[in-house]
Amino acid sequence: MLHTLTIGELGRSLASRQISSVELTRHFLARIERLNPNLNALITLTAEQALAGAAVADRRRASGEQGPLLGIPLIHKDIFCTQGVRTSCGSHMLDNFVAPYDATVVTRLKAAGTVMLGKANMDEFAMGSSNETSYYGPVKNPWDPAKVPGGSSGGSAAATAARLAPFATGTDTGGSIRQPAALTGITGVKPTYGRVSRYGMIAFASSLDQAGVLTRTAADAAIVLQTMAGFDPQDSTSVEVPVPDYHATLDAPLKGLRIGMLREFFDGLETRNAALIRDAIKVYTALGATTVDVSLPHLPLSVPTYYVVGPAECSSNLSRYDGVRFGYRCRQPKDLSDLYKRSRGEGFGAEVKRRIMTGTYVLSAGYFDAYYLKAQKVRQLITDEFRAAFEQVDLLIGPTTPTPAFDIGAKIDDPITMYLNDIYTIGANLAGLPGLSMPCGFVDGLPMGVQLIGPHFSEGRLLNAAHQYQQATDWHRHVARGYE
Repeated sequence: MLHTLTIGELGRSLASRQISSVELTRHFLARIERLNPNLNALITLTAEQALAGAAVADRRRASGEQGPLLGIPLIHKDIFCTQGVRTSCGSHMLDNFVAPYDATVVTRLKAAGTVMLGKANMDEFAMGSSNETSYYGPVKNPWDPAKVPGGSSGGSAAATAARLAPFATGTDTGGSIRQPAALTGITGVKPTYGRVSRYGMIAFASSLDQAGVLTRTAADAAIVLQTMAGFDPQDSTSVEVPVPDYHATLDAPLKGLRIGMLREFFDGLETRNAALIRDAIKVYTALGATTVDVSLPHLPLSVPTYYVVGPAECSSNLSRYDGVRFGYRCRQPKDLSDLYKRSRGEGFGAEVKRRIMTGTYVLSAGYFDAYYLKAQKVRQLITDEFRAAFEQVDLLIGPTTPTPAFDIGAKIDDPITMYLNDIYTIGANLAGLPGLSMPCGFVDGLPMGVQLIGPHFSEGRLLNAAHQYQQATDWHRHVARGYE
């Protein structure tokens, strides 16, 4: 079946004319129609646009054009602006917003010939770790519909895990690609901050947000990231660093690779989860890598640091949603103040309001130095410790999440417990480092992920290490029952 093939395999089938992009697109649209009602993974379906795009891709191939993504369907997280298509960010505030332009990520993938099937559900404004804060309802995990898929890129992860598309885009502010990838049994890559353009990606926390990709394999991720990455003059945070050929180095041997076992990642880790990570380390040592014990003493402070910095930036970024220029507007406001208050009060959900209020508080006069400035100092300490660690090792390894997927509704009323789901992923965002999560086994019948973190712009090495692991194991080939 077509949905069982990787991006690489689909690309070869398209190149050899065994299938057409229109046939491939119809196949995935049929799967979405049949399976998405049980998952709620998509907010918007763009079937007519997809078929038209697939026909264009087929004509491009017929004219002799080639490309690894030409004619390949995908799903975009609904945080990326897509011209002429609703871009809601999972919020009532933007329920009626139709983007007038494409995000750079969308533009580059479209130029490569990809076919957009639709927009993925997500936590509102990317604020959440379970995909339960969406205005459109929670996304369900393909492995167990009573469980969350993780967030905020939960719709992208669930869609990819359920084989509703070969891949999906996502964003990662504190683990929002890697955490749902782990909980749904797929591969998720968060690139270095500045490696992939943020232009047209609706902002949550500007110094932390980073676009990335969710795929089934590291090899597929290499193909997609090759197209997404690169300098963009429209994004002031984009870094002008050459993009290497990620696919060319996938098969490089790992002999001599130094992998750091981060002490803080293993302290207090649940026994079964720790066993899976240690099994993954054994695979790497068998492949020729060596291990080194590493400690980052300030890393445990990453969660409180993040939940000062992130809300502060969100408070600033979301001030633009005022009911005047675009988005939701309350009915019959009495005056301008009433318009602002009710539009924001009715348009935003509880978690977004919580973070706006927290961010406004830590930025307020009298509290800026005590909270925001102190958090930025701790952030720098964490960054410096990562830099020192990478003088000893090439990559760091550890768990992606503390537990497998939890029940829908289990933590939604306990924000602190919910925030701790990102305890292993936030550090990479604070330091702007690339990170990758991939499947490494199961606990209680649910997938778990192992995380690799590298120094800045080491995506090629991460993908190489992940690919070699996936060549030696088969965890990434497991599919949830009913989605085979």
